[in-house]
Amino acid sequence: MSLNAAYSRLTRSLSGSVRRDELLARHTSFHIGGPADLFVVCDTTADVAEALEVLNAEEVPHTVLGRGSNLLVADAGYRGAVVVLGKEFKKHTCDGESLHAGAACILGYLVQDAYAQGLGGMEFAVGIPGTLGGALAMNAGSREEWIGAVTESVTVFVPGEGLVRVHGSEIGWGYRRSGLREQDIVILESVTRLSPADPVSIRASMEASLTRRKRTQPMGQPSAGSVFTNPAGQSIGRLIDAVGLKGMQLGGAAISKVHANFIVNTGGATALDVIGLMNKVQMVVKDAYDIEVEPEIKFLGEFS
Repeated sequence: MSLNAAYSRLTRSLSGSVRRDELLARHTSFHIGGPADLFVVCDTTADVAEALEVLNAEEVPHTVLGRGSNLLVADAGYRGAVVVLGKEFKKHTCDGESLHAGAACILGYLVQDAYAQGLGGMEFAVGIPGTLGGALAMNAGSREEWIGAVTESVTVFVPGEGLVRVHGSEIGWGYRRSGLREQDIVILESVTRLSPADPVSIRASMEASLTRRKRTQPMGQPSAGSVFTNPAGQSIGRLIDAVGLKGMQLGGAAISKVHANFIVNTGGATALDVIGLMNKVQMVVKDAYDIEVEPEIKFLGEFS
C-alpha cells in the first residue's frame, strides 16, 4: 500500500479534493470515529473513475461514505481511503413524475422537493437521515414502504466497466438490504417514479410519518439508527426492553430510553463504549431467548 503515491496522484488529477488524516467523527451521525488516512471528495464521474483506478493501483483499501448514518467507525479510524461524492452528485431535478437525483442528495431534501412539486410516494422517508445513495444501498424505509418500491433505475460505476444503469426490477430488494452493496460498485444517481397527489394529503402523510418517528425514535440525539436487525417474527427493541437493558449506559453511550434498538451518544462516547453495549445486548438476549442477534449497523476500521 502506498498512501503517499495515492495522495500525490489524486491531488494532481481530481477536480475534487484530497485530505489526509480526516477525523471521521465529523462525517458520521454517531459523531464517533478516528481519522481516515485519506479523505477523497469526488465532484464528477471522472473523479470517481480516477479515484478508484488510483486507489486500486496503489493497493489502498477504500470505502464509499455518504453521511455515515448507519455506521460505527473505530476509535483508531480507518487505515485506507474514504471516498465521498461531491458537487455533481448533490443535484436533483423533477421531470414530470420522475425525480432524477444524485446519490449525494440528502434524502430529506428530496422528500420536500417532491412535495413542492405535488408528487406523492416518498412521504415514508420523512425523518430518515442520510443520503440517497445510502438509502438505496440499505433499502431505507419502514416495514410497509421502502425506497426500492419507487426506484425506477439506478446508475452505478463499476471499475473496469464504467457506468452501468440498472433497472429497479433487476435489483434484489429486501428488508434493510439491496443488491447494490457489492464491493467496489459506487451508486451515482437514481430515477424515482412518483405520482401526482393532493398536496394536502401528501403533507398529512408526511406529518404522520414524522410524528411517528419522533415518538418512537431518539431523533434529537446522535445515533446510527437501528443497531440490530429484527429476528424473524420478533421486535428486537421489545426483547432488549424485556431483559431490562433499556437505558443502560457505558461511558458516553447509552441504550435509548425511547427505543431500545437505538444506542445514542450522550456526549464523548467512543466506539468501544458502543461495542460494549452491543456485546451486552447480544449476550443477554442469547441467554434469555436463545436468539442470535445480528448487527444492522456497519463497521469501519479495526475493532479489538
